[in-house]
Amino acid sequence: MLPFWVQSVNGDILTELIDFLQENNIKFSENEPMKNHTTFKVGGAAAVMVFPDSEEAVSEIIKCCSRLNIRKIVVGNGSNLLVSDNGINACVICFTNAFSEMKLIDDETVFAQSGASLMKLCRFALENSLSGLEFAYGIPGSCGGAAFMNAGAYGGEMKDVLYKCRHIDANGKEGFLQGGDMKLSYRHSAYYDNNAVITGIYLKLKKGNYNEIKARMDDFLQRRKDKQPLEYPSAGSTFKRPPGYFAGALIEECGLKGKTVGGAQVSEKHAGFVINKGNATCGDILELCRICSETVMEKKGVKLEMEIRVTE
Repeated sequence: MLPFWVQSVNGDILTELIDFLQENNIKFSENEPMKNHTTFKVGGAAAVMVFPDSEEAVSEIIKCCSRLNIRKIVVGNGSNLLVSDNGINACVICFTNAFSEMKLIDDETVFAQSGASLMKLCRFALENSLSGLEFAYGIPGSCGGAAFMNAGAYGGEMKDVLYKCRHIDANGKEGFLQGGDMKLSYRHSAYYDNNAVITGIYLKLKKGNYNEIKARMDDFLQRRKDKQPLEYPSAGSTFKRPPGYFAGALIEECGLKGKTVGGAQVSEKHAGFVINKGNATCGDILELCRICSETVMEKKGVKLEMEIRVTE
């Protein structure tokens, strides 16, 4: 297999990228431990991680990666990501607090940059007595990641409130997708396929009663605390919901609740979660997921599909 860094005859491509970042005053880090950027707390180092603070910076990074033929990977809060123990030999674009503006466009429309925490966006909606986003309170992701995967819980999903995404395309040009063009479906969007980088999202919410909104948010958060293993690192629900079934129930019925491989475990609290019980490796987690998938297929005849994105 060809290396992800394509070496040119004129020198080291990695050095060219770093020179570019320095010349353009774009913050970056070499050999950045990915365990510090994922909720699973596992994974090797990223060759280069960049921290853009503007859409202009995102555009320039994308154009540089294209020119140098370097693969790029986008990370927000890393809440749905499992990174190889060997790390990521690519340019990782990490959206952080420097890219987290939130504002009202009008009385019922909210804009948020990709790096904004979904939890903070929910609180922003509450502060403005806006309803529709309560289901997302407690989802530990970024706004860009939530739009990318059409995050959802408790009968709600981003599709219900998201009406437009702002992005930088593969050529470094600013653009938008809205309505049906976003192709929002169960844990999927058009951004899985178009190689564009989401930089901001627009939500259409509804005016509501502050106390009622807060009560729903508190209820959903308490349900999470009661039923989910939030005390351990994980990436949330490990498998997508098979049509007509619940992945956690199938795994539990197959006797796999509490099953361990190395430091990875099928949660004893909720079998739909594979957790990092302590010093788990990516290999541990993937092996445990394989065991779950094969056992459920063998005993139940149901195929489990990973919800977590695995990358290297």
